[in-house]
Amino acid sequence: MSDIIIETRGLTKRYGDQVSVSKLNLHVKKGRIYGLLGRNGAGKTTTMRMLLGLAAPSAGTVHLFGRPLKGGEREILPRVGSLIESPGFYPNLTGTENLKIFARLRKLKNEAAIKNALELVNLPWRDKKLYSQYSLGMKQRLAIALAIMHNPELLILDEPLNGLDPIGIAEVREFIRALCDESGKTILISSHILSEIALLADDIGIIDGGVLLEEESFSELEQKNGRYFRFLVSNAPVAARILSDGLGISSAAVNGGHELTVRDPRLDMGEAIRLLVEAGLTVTDAHLCEDTLEDYFKKITGGEGIA
Repeated sequence: MSDIIIETRGLTKRYGDQVSVSKLNLHVKKGRIYGLLGRNGAGKTTTMRMLLGLAAPSAGTVHLFGRPLKGGEREILPRVGSLIESPGFYPNLTGTENLKIFARLRKLKNEAAIKNALELVNLPWRDKKLYSQYSLGMKQRLAIALAIMHNPELLILDEPLNGLDPIGIAEVREFIRALCDESGKTILISSHILSEIALLADDIGIIDGGVLLEEESFSELEQKNGRYFRFLVSNAPVAARILSDGLGISSAAVNGGHELTVRDPRLDMGEAIRLLVEAGLTVTDAHLCEDTLEDYFKKITGGEGIA
């Protein structure tokens, strides 16, 4: 049996002349967290809506659990939990009372399912606090409790960290990771918060302008990026020639007139600085750096950062 839980083939969505998602080939593996990264308007939400049957593709197909979604919604979608938009919770009711209403609407009669969902997201079962008194982090956790109340195998979460303060982000991040590691859920999460996805995801997909530019595991991404040396000097082009002639370093990249980066692990930074200074150049900074997900996003999209 394939370990691919979500697979799209040439998935495309057009609104008139506008292409929101173009020929998307997505692969989400069982028991892992997949981070779909992109700026606002990149096509993340549209993609998720098509995965859930909420929007019809203009072209291409969606396969969930190895089966085509089209025509099999009744059997497939009950195995999926989602958070695409904020649920309409009642402010004058407790979290438990709100979930009981949704459970009745879904004809879910097992009250233990509500209790288990609340426990999974770290919210109390017997609590008198009203929804209107919840923090943003608690509200988001309750929304995810609603998504997992029927114990789905797959979770699709659109920007669950959006609008949260740092404490709320840490809370939500921690239990999303636990849902995967301890409860065995497969999770597709979209976000534009790169630093948080770097702490959370096993696999990364980068979408820009509706096109999936890159898809790989986070460990592969780390190996690809690696470390590099960064120099700030009085004349970067001259410094590059000195390092090439004196140390055989041909990979030095000049960024503007004063910045030089070298992606060669053989470089001896002390020796490089000595050569540059002896040649009459001023070295104002020299550091061993490591690529971030933000750096990678810029490189892949050929543009500015995601924020």
